[in-house]
Amino acid sequence: MRYSRRSGVDPFIVMDVMEAARGAEEAGRHIIHMEVGQPGTGAPKAARQRLAAEMEASPLGYSVALGRPDLRAAIAALYAEWYGLDLDPNRVVLTAGASGAFLLAFSALFDAGDKVGLGNPGYPSYRQILKAMSLEPVGFEMTEANRYQPTSADLSADMAGLIVASPSNPTGTMLDKAALNNLALTCRADDIALISDEIYHGLQYEGRAVSALEVTDEVYVVNSFSKYFSMTGWRLGWLVVPEDHLRIVERLAQNMFICPPHASQVAALGALSPEGRAELDLHRDVYARNRALMIEGLAKAGFDQIAPADGAFYIYADVAEFTSDSLAFCSEILEKAGVAVTPGLDFDPERGATTMRFSYARSTEDIQEGLARLQAFMAGR
Repeated sequence: MRYSRRSGVDPFIVMDVMEAARGAEEAGRHIIHMEVGQPGTGAPKAARQRLAAEMEASPLGYSVALGRPDLRAAIAALYAEWYGLDLDPNRVVLTAGASGAFLLAFSALFDAGDKVGLGNPGYPSYRQILKAMSLEPVGFEMTEANRYQPTSADLSADMAGLIVASPSNPTGTMLDKAALNNLALTCRADDIALISDEIYHGLQYEGRAVSALEVTDEVYVVNSFSKYFSMTGWRLGWLVVPEDHLRIVERLAQNMFICPPHASQVAALGALSPEGRAELDLHRDVYARNRALMIEGLAKAGFDQIAPADGAFYIYADVAEFTSDSLAFCSEILEKAGVAVTPGLDFDPERGATTMRFSYARSTEDIQEGLARLQAFMAGR
């Protein structure tokens, strides 16, 4: 049977690493997971309780296409708390995960063949979703000198869009307000649509994360309940869009998704409650401890060339001293040390053969054991 050229996207390597780790576990081995950006915790208790109560009271059928108004209002209130912004809840669009938000954003903003800029290293699914939608990802190298973040000099007038992420996956680096403002001004001057991925907001350790909405309303902001809110499998995200784009996105959402998962919306209301937020802030305290352990422990193993880990829950390391084939190196670490880590090829097609990403999203005990294994493995090489 025929298939489309646009379906020829690259694999998401971290998912392949997860599968290899699962196979090792099925064979009886104990694997420490440092490969996937997934909290080791589940949805907060208040989220689960809210859903259990509402399931007894309601069939949880379709919600409206843009999502429950009470949840959109609760998200708008979060922007007041975190950034001091008076955000109209009507501009909040609930989506089927951040992935659904990107599908809606790319559909609303771009036509087939448009060029969209994104920095390397960066989240690999940006490139692959763009390719699958007959759009052209235009990668550019981000450097340590610019904290692995884009600058206005990286943009070109033929770009229809730019994707930024702060805190970034895989590096964890953040853009400050001045840097975001410079990018927003350049995008506006060159008619480049700005998309800001902010799914790791709430998880920062070196100062406050800045939202692109603090410098411009001419932006699509993407966020999610997966990371800070510890609800990865619930597949619920959101977009904040300019007021004059709302009906455009609504029409797309009606036809592409009907509505976001209703049960997840109910749970999210519980996660946003004071009780839910208190539990989630304790998770962030664990990540902060894990981060300190990782920076120290990886250096002891020899992985001391790392990007500034401002936020998220990743360490991105230059491993050129040890390998020119990060995929094979990660396979060796999994086989010999029982630690699953991600090769940089996922994030940087050009330089990723000499980089690796380590996640510290799991329990502190797992991080300590994983570091001990890595140190023993590197000492024996």
